[in-house]
This record gives sequence, C-alpha cells and structure tokens, in this order.
Amino acid sequence: MIIDLARFIATERPSWEELEQMLDVMERSPTHRLTFDAAKQFHFLYQKVSADLARIATFASEPDLLRYLESLTARAYAEIHETRQRGRQTTFMRWLGSDFPVVFRRHFQAFLLSVLVTLVGVGFGGMAVGLDPEAKEAVLPAMFANHLGDPAKRVAEEEKATKDRLGGSHASFASALMVNNIKVSILTLALGMTFGFGTLVSLFYNGVILGLVAVDYIRAGQTVFLLGWLLPHGVIEIPAILIAGQAGLMLGKALIGWGDRFPMQMRLRAIGADLMTLIGGVAVMLVWAGLIESFLSQHHQPVIPYWAKITFGMAELGALIWFLGWAGKSKGATA
Repeated sequence: MIIDLARFIATERPSWEELEQMLDVMERSPTHRLTFDAAKQFHFLYQKVSADLARIATFASEPDLLRYLESLTARAYAEIHETRQRGRQTTFMRWLGSDFPVVFRRHFQAFLLSVLVTLVGVGFGGMAVGLDPEAKEAVLPAMFANHLGDPAKRVAEEEKATKDRLGGSHASFASALMVNNIKVSILTLALGMTFGFGTLVSLFYNGVILGLVAVDYIRAGQTVFLLGWLLPHGVIEIPAILIAGQAGLMLGKALIGWGDRFPMQMRLRAIGADLMTLIGGVAVMLVWAGLIESFLSQHHQPVIPYWAKITFGMAELGALIWFLGWAGKSKGATA
C-alpha cells in the first residue's frame, strides 16, 4: 500500500511521461519502427505503468490520475498487441487475401462455437419439422413463404418453367439479397453487446431455419434439388454468417473478460481492428453469394443441370476452406 501518495507520483511520473512520449511518436507515425533497445524499454515502461495503475487504484480520491494511467496502459497494450503491419500500404487485395484469413484463424475457437450453436439449431429445426410438418408455418418468416407449401410441387413448378421468373431483375434481386444478408451479419455481430447472448440466439435461430427447410425437402425426396439450389451460394453465405457470429462472440467475450485481468476498455480496443476485418470480409463474401444466388442458384434443371451446380458449389467450398485455412501463411502470418 502506498504511504506517501505525493512522493509516489513525483517518483513515478517521469516513467509515465516517457511512455506517453513514445506512444505519441508511434501513433503519429505508423511507419516508425522501434530499435531493439527501444522496444525493450517500451515493454519495461508498459509493465511499470501497469503496476503503478494497480497500486493507484486503491486511492478513490485520485480519479483523474486513475483515468490517466488507465488510458496510458490501454494505449500501450493496443500497440503491443496490434495486428497491422507498419511501413507498407495496405491494399484491398492484401487485406482480403492475407489479413482476413489470418484474423479468422487467430480467433478460430470463437468460430467453432458459432458452428456448434448453429448445428444445434439445425438439429432442433430438423427435428421439429420431422415430428410436426406444420411447424414450419410457425417458425419460418414471411420471406420464406414460398417454402411453406409442398416441396415436391414447388420443384415440379421450377423444373417446368419455360422462362426466367426473375426476368431482367437479377441485379436488383442480387442487391436485395446482399443488403439483407449484410444487415443480418452486422446485427449478429452487434448482438455481441449483450455479452454474446444475442449472438447465440441469432445463430441458433438461423440454424433452426436451415434445418427446417433442409429436412422438409429431404423428406419430400428432393435432396438433389436442395443441393443444387443451396450449394452454389450457401457454401459462401452460411460460413459468412458463422464468421459474423464468431465476431459477435469475440465482442461478448471481451465485454465479459473471461480470464482477462485487463480493463474492459483495453480488451475492446485490442479486438477492435480484428472485428472490423472479420465483418469486412463477411461483407465481401455476401456480395459474392448474392450474385451467385441471383444469377445461378435460381436456374434449375433442365436450364442448368443439378450436377453442374453441385460441382460448382463443392469447388467453392474447397476454395473457401483453403483460403480461410492457409491464405496469408506464405507472408509470415500465423494464426
């Protein structure tokens, strides 16, 4: 416990000011690189100020000093744990082809939880329609109204269609899909503000809808149609929603602070760049999925054979797995 607060502040202030000066230089000049000795000094000052913060926290009468040290420690923590590369201009293709998959792998455990919750929803939705075929009318939202009838009848109507039912509105339909799916993704991320609970509910509900529709078509003997319809866009769209859930769960964990002794402000700042990278990558994926759903998925046999659509979807899935699992490693990035 500090006995002489005034003496403590006078003794330690030079260290605080030195760290603040180093941070000002680093934040003003993103291309600035520390020498080895400077980096060691920076890390030493960060640890020293962190210790001072812990000691000063016992003095409720010094809120301004406490906020100052918290801010200083948060800035240093963010600089130490930052993910950006200095001295190089970040292009869109480099961001998408390297930064996005590297950030995805860094937080892979959150993605696995996102997948698990969605699969639980898929199982629940499939079981619901399997036990009670009328359950889909109570669960599916209005936008899925065309799936409420007999799947076999819908497939028969699709396959005997003599003209493109979207006419010349493919572009507007694709835009509507993109906007809707991106909104859902952003919402899934934002619901992480509920300490992750809202994100879990959103993922579960999306899984319920997927499982309900899938089992309904499979029970009707329309598995091939289902695969040909869903795979071309679904192998991109569904993982995109799962990655949005991954980001939401990261946000929820940062708010809760499981096993992390740092203040909430520091935890949020540390993951801020990664959240933006993930949701940006999700938006790109959903733009592609919207185009594929509008211009390919809506065309059925005999216009486009199911085997061709399924093959295309499986090729997309393989490319996505490779991209998320290995892209960026050749540049020295690690998960």
